[in-house]
Amino acid sequence: MKRVIVIGGGASGLMAAIMAARGGAKVTLAEKNRQAGKKLLATGNGRCNFTNRRQELSCYRGEHPRLIKKVLEAFSAEDTVAFFEELGILVKDRNGYLYPNSGQASSIADALRLEVQRLAREHLIKEAYNTEVLAVEKQGRVFKVRTEGWTCESEAVILACGSEAGPKTGSTGDGYRFARELGHQVIRPLPALTGVYAREADRGTLAGVRMDARVTLWIDEELCIAEEGEVQFASYGLSGIPVFQVSRYVSRALEKGRTCRIDLDVCPAYTAEELEAVFVKRGERMKDRKGTEILIGMFPEKLSQVLLGRAGISLKKSRRDWTARDCRRLAGQIKKLSFQIFGCRGYEQAQVCTGGVPLSELKGISMESVIIPGLYFAGELLDVDGACGGYNLQWAWSSGFLAGTHAAGS
Repeated sequence: MKRVIVIGGGASGLMAAIMAARGGAKVTLAEKNRQAGKKLLATGNGRCNFTNRRQELSCYRGEHPRLIKKVLEAFSAEDTVAFFEELGILVKDRNGYLYPNSGQASSIADALRLEVQRLAREHLIKEAYNTEVLAVEKQGRVFKVRTEGWTCESEAVILACGSEAGPKTGSTGDGYRFARELGHQVIRPLPALTGVYAREADRGTLAGVRMDARVTLWIDEELCIAEEGEVQFASYGLSGIPVFQVSRYVSRALEKGRTCRIDLDVCPAYTAEELEAVFVKRGERMKDRKGTEILIGMFPEKLSQVLLGRAGISLKKSRRDWTARDCRRLAGQIKKLSFQIFGCRGYEQAQVCTGGVPLSELKGISMESVIIPGLYFAGELLDVDGACGGYNLQWAWSSGFLAGTHAAGS
């Protein structure tokens, strides 16, 4: 019976261990936490958006999109749904975003752990929790995996250690070190799906404000990507899902010394001309109002204050005294509220990382190393990061399925 060691008991590691055991291998699952699936419990705000029916390639980012596509086709979102339904999960569909019907991330983690326990009772999986792997070596055809308490030998090793994102869940980037020591390149991991730091002094005034907006990222004054959704203003800068979606591009651009700017359209449903017409009407009906009172019903007071300030309109100035130029400048600020971005929040706040082992160093969709036969990779350790919406978990399921299946030789 082929021996397989899976290092890491997160989403991809659990999937890999299950599939390797189902494929007839004798599996050891090594996890540094006291139980597997700890990071899963925090996904989807504790509800676990475990995949998404919309599976466009643009939802996944990496240097080798064709290989990403092939991996996702080999184990699709539909396959994921079938797999979890088999484990007892009733699926709730929220506009294509799929959750367990219980609304609890623990349901997904528990379903996986129970399947691992079932396979353990059949002596196909050995669970090794509270176990930190210190080194992975290849001697001849055999791998030696060393921990503080024991050394285990196997014919195959699956690295599913995760990234450096979310260190409180045990993700400390050990897998990058193992990969490098075994001869693999690692594209520098950087935080992704996180907030960004802005230079503007008025960001403090905006702290706590939430507003639907269109977020446009410019890198060296060239359009990079645009997203829409609820932006959250923070004392350090910008947050919220649409900001998370663009953050990986910020990380990679700033690493190369490029400049980043985010423009917010805080009223995307109206054109600048339509906004100017609104101000004209307010001039007729609200001519005695001053400052933020003029924008009541349009924006939160803090945001109104910043918009007026950037447009150069005194908060003491009555609407009757506004000029056509004032209206035009204010509309321009509403449609383009700019922030110079100088950084992303760190690994503790990031949901995932951009970077990792490049897919070009794998044998197609087998997830096996082209450098070290018998070495497999899965999950965040690879140079693939998804958008918010279940895409990073789908990558974990797909890559873990393939790594486990091929490692077992089935």
